Amino acid sequence: MRWLKGLIMAIILLAVLLVGILFAVNNQQALPLNLVWVELPAASLSVWLLASLAIGVLLGMLAMSGVYLRLRALLTRAQRHNQQQRKELDRLRIQEMKELP
Repeated sequence: MRWLKGLIMAIILLAVLLVGILFAVNNQQALPLNLVWVELPAASLSVWLLASLAIGVLLGMLAMSGVYLRLRALLTRAQRHNQQQRKELDRLRIQEMKELP
């Protein structure tokens, strides 16, 4: 089963690589990128599109990091509370066993 997962991942990786190569080959037109405040030098369209994708992914990860950290803190707090509850339950069980005749 593990080899099947590796084979599927290799096929997907190969397909993504092939699509990326085809994308880069078919978008060779050099054009400058004109932002409102600055004009960037001419580069191929594929470079600009891949750069914008990478920047978007990084900005998305940065935007979601606050949510991730908040949820991670809540999980840690819940685990600590759960551990305290288990200790109290164990203590009460031991106390109950001592009280039995």
